[in-house]
Amino acid sequence: QRVQEKASSVGFDWNASEPIWKKIDEEIDELKVAHQKNDINNIKEEIGDVLFSVVNLARFLNVDAESSLRKTIVKFESRFKKIEKHFEKLNINLKDVSLEEMDEIWEKAKKE
Repeated sequence: QRVQEKASSVGFDWNASEPIWKKIDEEIDELKVAHQKNDINNIKEEIGDVLFSVVNLARFLNVDAESSLRKTIVKFESRFKKIEKHFEKLNINLKDVSLEEMDEIWEKAKKE
């Protein structure tokens, strides 16, 4: 985000959010192609490009990308702990639980 702020300070920046959204879509499409080709080096590069583009959108919207990500991680951990506790109470190992069963608890945790 700081790198992008520096570029923006000298005028290297978008004037609206729409081109940023288009750039994000373009980078996701490139990532999909790299994934289809199973090109791990290109996948790594394209994931970086997607993340960089999303950070650029956050900066443009005056949102701190790192803080947003940290908040999402905390939210994810909280919900996942609810899944773990749910199946722990039932004496069921998570490795024996289907994705659908875990997702059901995830959705309940999301509504709380």
